[in-house]
Amino acid sequence: MKIAVFNTKSYDQDYFENYNKNYHFDFTFLESALNEKTAQITSGFDAVCVFVNDVVNKETIKILAENGIRLIALRCAGYNNVDLEAAREAHIKVVRVPAYSPEAVAEHAMALILTLNRKTHKAYNRVREGNFSLKNLIGFNIHGKTLGVIGTGQIGAAFCHVAQGFGVQILAFDINENQALKDLGVTFVSLKELFKKSDIISLHCPLNVHTKHIINKSSIAEMKEGVMIINTSRGALIDTNDVIDGLINNKIGYLGIDVYEQEENLFFEDHSEHIIKDETILRLMSFPNVLITSHQAFFTQEAMDKITTTTLDNIKSFKEGAVLKNEVKT
Repeated sequence: MKIAVFNTKSYDQDYFENYNKNYHFDFTFLESALNEKTAQITSGFDAVCVFVNDVVNKETIKILAENGIRLIALRCAGYNNVDLEAAREAHIKVVRVPAYSPEAVAEHAMALILTLNRKTHKAYNRVREGNFSLKNLIGFNIHGKTLGVIGTGQIGAAFCHVAQGFGVQILAFDINENQALKDLGVTFVSLKELFKKSDIISLHCPLNVHTKHIINKSSIAEMKEGVMIINTSRGALIDTNDVIDGLINNKIGYLGIDVYEQEENLFFEDHSEHIIKDETILRLMSFPNVLITSHQAFFTQEAMDKITTTTLDNIKSFKEGAVLKNEVKT
């Protein structure tokens, strides 16, 4: 099979080439993102491999189908960037990596919490400059605080296990309550109660019509003064402008994000020698109590191993006509 891999970074190519020794697929690695403007590149290929910021909408899928593409292989868990109905109508299968390393994302979420709270990033920079002052570096004990977890799938559950070691009270919200987490001591509550009682809120839910902008002006108004909000899931779970308002009026005391609603035009690339034209991200970056990482929560050796092998296994199953256990359906 000939597969076009879009949005390729050097590490993607290294992992795929290493593991492909056992699969013998014909990969072409492309730096460009897949969208309706670049989809014509796929002529002569059998499948495309895409990532979170590729735009696989109806228009893109139409071109893919015309070019003979039969499989869209996502090398990620989320699939909100794919028009599944259009893919079904075009008879193109869609597969994903449902779980790679929940612990990777969970641990990064906790890293954001600890860094924001204890300001270790600022302390590091100070000491490097010979400044050993503790002024404005004061934090708070996480022990004894109430932690709200929205979404208790594999990543949310892993986060609860990590957080439990800090001696917090864990409140959770999910449409499907997790009995194993209940047995662990996690209390499932309504979303409104979670907003009202949590000192820290961490988002671990998928992006869909029900969760888009789940953090907005209305929900922020229900939260505690000085609440900490962490998002390592999908950028559009947060209404960025409403969060900025919350930061300005001190309702939100801390914000840690590894994802951003407009990240497809920004993340994963080096913009250090260019003027960033996204005024919203620049505004966020100006706040001293905001910490932004560039969608790196997943980025561990273990996660990359799993992402690569699962993607290759998905393609192999399709090639052999086997059951696609990781198929995404409408």
